[in-house]
Amino acid sequence: MYTWTKLPRTSALFVSALLGGVIFTSCASSRQSANQALPPSAAGGAADKVISSIPQKPEAAPIARSRPQLIKKAAISLTVNSVDQTIDAVSQIINKQQGDLIGLKQQQPKNDNSRHTATMQLRIPENLLESTLEQLAKLGTVNSRNITAEDVGDRLVDFQARLTNLQKTEANLQKIMDRAGSIPDVLSVAQQLSNIRESIEQINAQLKSLQNQVAYSTITLNLEAAVSSTSPQPAFGLQVQETWNNSTHSLSAFSVGLLKLGIWLIVYSPYLLIFAAIVYGFSRWRRTHSPRLTQTPGSSSPD
Repeated sequence: MYTWTKLPRTSALFVSALLGGVIFTSCASSRQSANQALPPSAAGGAADKVISSIPQKPEAAPIARSRPQLIKKAAISLTVNSVDQTIDAVSQIINKQQGDLIGLKQQQPKNDNSRHTATMQLRIPENLLESTLEQLAKLGTVNSRNITAEDVGDRLVDFQARLTNLQKTEANLQKIMDRAGSIPDVLSVAQQLSNIRESIEQINAQLKSLQNQVAYSTITLNLEAAVSSTSPQPAFGLQVQETWNNSTHSLSAFSVGLLKLGIWLIVYSPYLLIFAAIVYGFSRWRRTHSPRLTQTPGSSSPD
């Protein structure tokens, strides 16, 4: 009987220690930089006894710090003779450099004064960025070229340290859950495990995203035709066909217009007939009541 009554108290002690250890680990990971040592915990008591296996200092991240971890982005603008041919040449360069085309936008000339332009988004391995830019520069006349870099080494190490601490905390929580006896204690530890797992997945996704951006650089390539493109003269057959289509369309529109006019005349025909009768009657009346013509001099009057 003593054993069964002692078990809930021991489980409650484990849950209290769990909360203290989780809070301490989260605070230590967020406050300290990735390349600095974490200070030893000042909190003692049951939390240090139960989660004694959680390190007070983050392990070294498995990221080479011999050189900065840079996210490089480049932009280059070229004037070329043919935009379409240049796009094909760029595709060949990308395949050779084991890169990817992640975006393409073309704008055809709208009039004789505009030029054919295109914008391409390229993703190239970081170690091949310089050689790729040199090959792209040979495709035309370089108008502008720039490279920007952002060092994310500290962020990578910080994410790795936080991930390591959370994984060790998860392992200790799993041990506590295995030793917990009552259902409320099990549910409480399970909730903490769920929160820790969600944080691990989020940090792991951010870490992989940064690593991918470091491994692959992006290039924004702007292309512009050297001269304004003039639309070619259509073939004779196309001109004849276009003329025929225009003439048949005009005839159809004229026929429809006449048909509409006839319908209007039919609808208003009673009013037109009345108006015509009034005009005819007025003309007869004028001829009937008009004065007789005067006789010209030298004409003889009838006897």
